[in-house]
Order: sequence, then structure tokens, then C-alpha cells
Amino acid sequence: MSQGIEVIGVYVRDQDEALGFYVDKLGFRVQADVRNGSYRWLTVQHPEQPSVQLGLFTPGPPVHDAATAEALNALVAKGAMPPLVLKVADCQATYAALVAKGVEFIQEPISRYGQVDAGFRDPSGNGWKMIERQRKETA
Repeated sequence: MSQGIEVIGVYVRDQDEALGFYVDKLGFRVQADVRNGSYRWLTVQHPEQPSVQLGLFTPGPPVHDAATAEALNALVAKGAMPPLVLKVADCQATYAALVAKGVEFIQEPISRYGQVDAGFRDPSGNGWKMIERQRKETA
């Protein structure tokens, strides 16, 4: 039996807004977009990592009551959720391309800890670290 993580969920304020951001700006593709009444199962995938889906979920029924959904939305908007990590080959070039598409960064690329990283947030407030691992020089 094969096991492993298939979907990693993030809470978003508006699924259509999130879908536009992840597809149009970050280049993800839609994997699933299924509705059951007011509930919507929406997942996207990075084109180079088809085995893992990112679920774009709104807090609320059937999982959360109204008070919990409101609290979760407030925490996400503040950037309080753990950051997601996007691995890139060239942080500076990817940064420039994403800025040109309208992605707002909270941290420009910086070289530290043996890597180059930058930070941005999605429209709901979820934090992202974009990381380029630097190659170690061999003697």
C-alpha cells in the first residue's frame, strides 16, 4: 500500500481570488475544483511537483462554526500561519518575474545561511518563503 501526503491545505479568504493568484501569478495549475452545495474543494499543483496538491480552503462549515471561521480568517490575514516554502532555481530572477506579475514581496532576495531567500504573502495573508539553495563550492 502506497502512503504519503497528497494535499496540504491553506486557509484563504476568497477561493476565486486565491485561485487567480496561484494560477495567474505563481503558475500553479488547477487539480480539482468540485462543489457540494456551498462547500468547494479547490486544489492546485505546482507544474514541477504533480504529486502534491495545495488545497485552497475557506474556514467555515462543515468543519468550523462561524466564530472559529472568523478567528481563523483574522489569524491568516495577520500572517500568523506557518509559512509555505517555494523552492526556485534562481531567487533573484523569480523575484523579478513575480514582481512584474504584481506579487507584493515583504522581503526582497537576500543571501544568508547558505541560500538566497525572499518573502511574499498571498492575497489572504499566507506567508511564503522563496528559497534558492546555493551550490557548495568544491575544491
